Amino acid sequence: MALIDLISDKKSDILERWRDLVFGSYAPETARFLKSQKDRFANPIAYQLTRGLTGILEIFLHNKEAGQAVAQFDEVLSLKALQDAAPSRAMAFIFVLKPVIREVLAQELKDTALAAEMLELEARLDGLALLGFDAFMQRREKLCEVKISEVKRKVSTFLRRHGMGDEYFEE
Repeated sequence: MALIDLISDKKSDILERWRDLVFGSYAPETARFLKSQKDRFANPIAYQLTRGLTGILEIFLHNKEAGQAVAQFDEVLSLKALQDAAPSRAMAFIFVLKPVIREVLAQELKDTALAAEMLELEARLDGLALLGFDAFMQRREKLCEVKISEVKRKVSTFLRRHGMGDEYFEE
C-alpha cells in the first residue's frame, strides 16, 4: 500500500493530532477554549482553523493545484496575520504536520520503501509551505493597505475639520 493511501486511511487521526498541536500553540487559556468549545458560532476561530487545516490536508493528499492551496491557507493565515504573528511563527503549523504523520504512522514507516516515499511527501509539504508563505505575505500586505487607508481617512477628516483639507490631497 502506498504511503499516501495510509495517510488517507488515518486522515482523521492525523487531523485531530495536528489540530491539537496547532491549538496548543496558543496561550493555555485560549488553547483550552479552542479545544473545548465545539460550536462553530460560539468558537468561530476553532471552526475556521479546523476548516483550513482540513482543506490543507486534502490539498496535500490529492496534490491539488496551487490556487486551491492558497485558498485553504488563507483560512488559517488570515487569523495569524490579524494576530500580528511573525511569518515563521505563523507558518510553523504546516511543518508540525511532518512529525504528526511520522507519529501516527510510526509502525508503517518502519518499512524502508515507505520511508523513502515519506521523503518525497515531505518535499511536497515543503512546497506547500512556500505557497503558504506567499499567502501569508499577501494577507499582511492587504492588512497594511487597510491600515494606511484608515490613517489617510483620519488625517483627511482632521484636516478638513480644521479648514485645510483638499489642497493636501491633490494628485
